[in-house]
Amino acid sequence: MEVADLLHAHGDTFVEQHPWLSAQQRSVLRAIARCRTAALGGQLDRCHACGHQAISYHSCRNRHCPKCQAQARERWLHARARDRLDVPYVHVVFTLPHGLLPLAYRNRARLYAWLVQASGATLREVAADPRHLGAEIGILSILHTWGQTLVRHPHVHCVVPAGGLSPDHQHWIRPRYDGFFLPVKVRSRVFRGKFVEALRRAYDQNKLDLAGGSEHRRDPAQWHAFVDALFETDWVVYAKPAVGGASAVLRYLGRYTHRVAISNHRLCAFDGDHVTFQWKDYAHGDQRRTMTLSTMEFLRRFVQHILPRRFVRIRPSGFLANTGRVARLTLTRTLLALPSAAATSTHAITTATTETAPRATWACPRCGAAMIVGPILSALRLTTITLRVDTS
Repeated sequence: MEVADLLHAHGDTFVEQHPWLSAQQRSVLRAIARCRTAALGGQLDRCHACGHQAISYHSCRNRHCPKCQAQARERWLHARARDRLDVPYVHVVFTLPHGLLPLAYRNRARLYAWLVQASGATLREVAADPRHLGAEIGILSILHTWGQTLVRHPHVHCVVPAGGLSPDHQHWIRPRYDGFFLPVKVRSRVFRGKFVEALRRAYDQNKLDLAGGSEHRRDPAQWHAFVDALFETDWVVYAKPAVGGASAVLRYLGRYTHRVAISNHRLCAFDGDHVTFQWKDYAHGDQRRTMTLSTMEFLRRFVQHILPRRFVRIRPSGFLANTGRVARLTLTRTLLALPSAAATSTHAITTATTETAPRATWACPRCGAAMIVGPILSALRLTTITLRVDTS
């Protein structure tokens, strides 16, 4: 049971009935439907032991595809192994209030970018205050736009080493108390102020799309009343239990970095018209429940979490920012008396193999020996080969 099965059954009808879909959303739906099918080509792999042949279809490698994230996640975590520090990590979540969701339908790229930028700037500003930590920290921000039932729920997961560099970069500053990093209420108010400031600036510069359901907010009086209402409640910012040290942080990050709106294993049933999927009810002790939606409603909820083209959803900042990251990490490890990056990296040193050497990929379904990757074949060629393999 896969999202691709729903698209094969109702994808064309869904696109026809929803002309508001963007070119990016249509492209993602096509990629998911064609992923690991003959339409993308593939390879004819061969078992070196028994000679059994089987076709491996190519994947779409789209970041929204439920079938293409495992390898991308492993590659990303492998590359981040050099950046981890042997200190405790904290997990902070920033969430946009529901009152802003109507603006997200036509301004999602801006709102999502402000969410990531404001949350990171909030943590850096509060941490730099000598009353709280007085240090320069490093942050890895990961944007999610969905809730468990696929409703729009934009929030950012921030994974932060517990501590930071002193202003003169001469020593490492640790939090004053175990289990406490930065005050929650202060983070909430600073975050709200920074986001609303960006929102007001965009409105003053006429950069917000206020068509459709938000058109009444073109009126300045309506707009100011809307913004003032955002200050009536505290914005949700909370810290989860500590991640742990270097040995645990990569495994923990793997749960968030390349997650898509819904994974295939959560789909329970599809009768041709309705989809049943599993979700976790956080409000009632993380109980597992099921929900049934029409296929059209399920796909509508799914496509609203397709990000704009080239939008970066994983962003480092502070001393983990890409610019000068290696130098700052080297300094941090020196202050913490940690081994060098080369010694702590989990990258294995391998010797290069010749281009003619066979590459083993997966186990033969007949004898269990290694399957050897065959030549890349076109979709037309694969169709002919499929008939021959099935017949044999």
